[in-house]
Amino acid sequence: MVERATLQRVAPFLAYLFFIFLADMLGRLGHALHELRWLYALKIGVVLGLLLYWRRSYTELASFALGARAIAVALMTGTVVFLLWICLDTDWMSIGKADGFDPRNDGRIEWSLVLLRIAGAALVVPVMEELFWRSFLLRWLDAADFLARAPRLASARAFVVSVLLFGIEHNLWLAGMVAGAAYTVLYMRSGSLWSPILAHGVTNGVLGLWIISGGHWNYW
Repeated sequence: MVERATLQRVAPFLAYLFFIFLADMLGRLGHALHELRWLYALKIGVVLGLLLYWRRSYTELASFALGARAIAVALMTGTVVFLLWICLDTDWMSIGKADGFDPRNDGRIEWSLVLLRIAGAALVVPVMEELFWRSFLLRWLDAADFLARAPRLASARAFVVSVLLFGIEHNLWLAGMVAGAAYTVLYMRSGSLWSPILAHGVTNGVLGLWIISGGHWNYW
């Protein structure tokens, strides 16, 4: 039972990482970034397919038990994380250089790609990542039977390790750690995974709008 629950929360995340690895390998083999833009649609499609296939097994998502205050806090947290994200971007705060995602073709924005990118980042990625980082890893670091572990009981060790790893997963590692800490606190205090999912979705959604408005393609 525990092994199956683990698979259901880890597999979508690993599928997402696989496509990142695949894009990197194809790039190293000489494929231009422009040729690989279709991979994002495939990546999000596969992740969404896995989430939908196992949707009935995600007991932590069965009920949206957030009151008005909790929703407001999540929305505010997501917005603050966005503001910090675009500020914490100096050289020493980043790992390598992100290729980004430029949706323009001959100088014109392909809006189908933009809408897909924003929808994937704001609606699919937050669910996938919060299921892995918060619901699974944060609790699993303290107890193999992680589903029986209340979020508020997460140890300092689990908090630090999960936040550090979440940060390193991102090119902007410091911004990633700040985001990871904020989402984790929301989860621990509310006891509902919907709280960090909502905040995460706001961060990614507002970031997408900001990227489009100013052409900050490297943030994608």
